[in-house]
Amino acid sequence: MGGANHSVVSEFVFLGLTNSWEIQLLLFVFSSMFYVASMMGNSLIMLTVTFDPHLHSPMYFLLANLSFIDLGVSSVISPKMIYDLFRKRKVISFGGCITQIFFLHVIGGVEMVLLIVMAFDRHVAICKPLHYLTIMNRKMCILLLVAAWVVGLAHSMIQLVFVIKLPFCGPNVLDSFYCDLPQFIKLACTDTFSLEFMVTANSGFISLGSFFILIASYSFILITVRKHSSRGSSKALSTLSAHIMVVILFFGPCIFVYTWPHPTSCVDKFLAVFDAVLTPFLIQSSIH
Repeated sequence: MGGANHSVVSEFVFLGLTNSWEIQLLLFVFSSMFYVASMMGNSLIMLTVTFDPHLHSPMYFLLANLSFIDLGVSSVISPKMIYDLFRKRKVISFGGCITQIFFLHVIGGVEMVLLIVMAFDRHVAICKPLHYLTIMNRKMCILLLVAAWVVGLAHSMIQLVFVIKLPFCGPNVLDSFYCDLPQFIKLACTDTFSLEFMVTANSGFISLGSFFILIASYSFILITVRKHSSRGSSKALSTLSAHIMVVILFFGPCIFVYTWPHPTSCVDKFLAVFDAVLTPFLIQSSIH
């Protein structure tokens, strides 16, 4: 797969979500509504945490960064999807497709690490409350945030280094409304078995492993919390429940899309809409 890209395909055509005008109208209304609500809600969280001195704690610092990432999740897919709903020919350039894949996986990788960092933050706050501000100091928070971005960039680049060199001779039709690796790779006019396995290992198994690590971590924290019967424990349980809901909302679609052995376009499209439009809105609602 070395050398220059010899693709003759300059653009890709999306089949979109549906051909029904009524369903398209419904999707347009709800997608636009949830997209605007998500953008406003996450922006409000970021501004509140930034300008309210009482919220300058590690937990709210991480929350503001999660909201920033959710703004990115919404913006990578939703605007193009909403714009294409009533277009007869839904196209994206080769470069635009690669760019969408790149940012989708950068943001996904950053959010994955950020959720693990938030679990670590809650573990320290609940299990070692006297040492919390010493461990989760400003330097540590910034270091963990930088690590999240490094992992996200590495996760995306490792895949694209190989994928961008694939030759595409046609067809150029994607049964989707956005570009992502599983369907994109299958359009290449060469054997892609090893690349498909790499994508499954890089995106699927990492998502699955991170999900189980997070669930195990939160289960341990919940057991610790339940041993203490106080008002503080009740508040901690409420916070942890919101965090667990965020983990399920984020990892559920990722695990299905990248590890399910027999993907179906209908289910994939539903999960993609859920992940791009509803998940950022539900995450900010759950945490808030």
